[in-house]
Amino acid sequence: MNWIILIIAGLFEVGFTTCLKLSNNFSNIKWSVAFFVCIILSFLLLNKATQSLPMGTAYAVWTGIGAVGTVIIGITYFNEPATFWRIFFICTLIGSIAGLKFFASH
Repeated sequence: MNWIILIIAGLFEVGFTTCLKLSNNFSNIKWSVAFFVCIILSFLLLNKATQSLPMGTAYAVWTGIGAVGTVIIGITYFNEPATFWRIFFICTLIGSIAGLKFFASH
């Protein structure tokens, strides 16, 4: 169950980074509020997950989900480049996240 909580926390991290971009330097109140809601939920869920998962593993997976998700959002919605090397290293990061999950002690 804590892995599911951690994945949801990572998805909220993607949410807060996306809302940060859309908030236009916090000048758009709707996206600014969404940013704060997402960041609070992300940290609360991360905190919950670290109560039973190793902190280093949980943090690495959380940031990895956030990084991969944010890159995917950037490519899909903000026309960021999708070069071979960028995709290659994102795939490497996904493999690393999966490795942390499979070889975690909890």
